[in-house]
Amino acid sequence: MTNLAMPGSVSAASTAASTTASAAATSGAAGSAAALTQADFIQLLTAQLKYQSPANPANPTQLASEFAQIATVDGINQLNTTTTNMQTGQAASQLAQASSLVGRQVAVSGNSLIPNSSGSSTGAFSLGAPAQAVTVTILAPNGTVADTKNLGALPAGQSSFTWNNGTAGTAYSYQVTAAGASGAAVATTPYSVYTVDGVNVAGSTQTFSVHGSSAAIPVSSIQSVL
Repeated sequence: MTNLAMPGSVSAASTAASTTASAAATSGAAGSAAALTQADFIQLLTAQLKYQSPANPANPTQLASEFAQIATVDGINQLNTTTTNMQTGQAASQLAQASSLVGRQVAVSGNSLIPNSSGSSTGAFSLGAPAQAVTVTILAPNGTVADTKNLGALPAGQSSFTWNNGTAGTAYSYQVTAAGASGAAVATTPYSVYTVDGVNVAGSTQTFSVHGSSAAIPVSSIQSVL
C-alpha cells in the first residue's frame, strides 16, 4: 500500500503551525493581542489544516481549544476598544462641563477674600441651622479688623456676601459668627470664592485656573457654583 503521509518536512511544518497558533492565542489572551489579529490566527489554522498529514490529522479537541482561544482574544480586543471609547466619551463630557464654568464663581473650602481690580470680593459660608444674627468680620493680612458686615437673619444652608472696600492684590480673610433665636451659636463653614479663568487637563485629571490664586484648583474640590 502506498504511504500517503506527507514528507517529514511538511509534517514538521504542520506541527510547528499548530504549536505557533496555540502559543500565539495563549499569549494574546495574556495581554499581547496587539501583536496578532484574529485574521492572523485564522491564517495559521488554515495553514495547519492545509499541510496536515492524512494519516495523522489535526486533533479535533486541540482545534476546538484554539478556536476558543481565538474567540477569547477577540473578545478581549473588543472589550478594550469599548472601554477606551467609554472613557474617551466620559472625559469629553467632563471637559465640556468643566469648560462651562469658565467665568463663573466657584466656592471651595477656605476663608479667603480676593478683591478684584475695583476692590470688590465675594465670600460664601454655610449655616448649620437658621440664624437670627449673622456677622462677617473681614481681617487684613496682619490680622487686624478691616471691616465688618451685619447680614441679619439667614436660613440654614449656603449664603454669600459681597465686600467692596478691599484693595486689589491684597489677600484678606474673614470669620463668620451666627446666633440662633435662643442666642446659641450656630455652626458655620466658610468658603473661598474664586472666578474660574480656564480649565487645565493633564491626562484624566482636570483642574481650574482661577483669578487671585497661583495654584490650580482640582475640580473635585468645588463645593458649589455661585
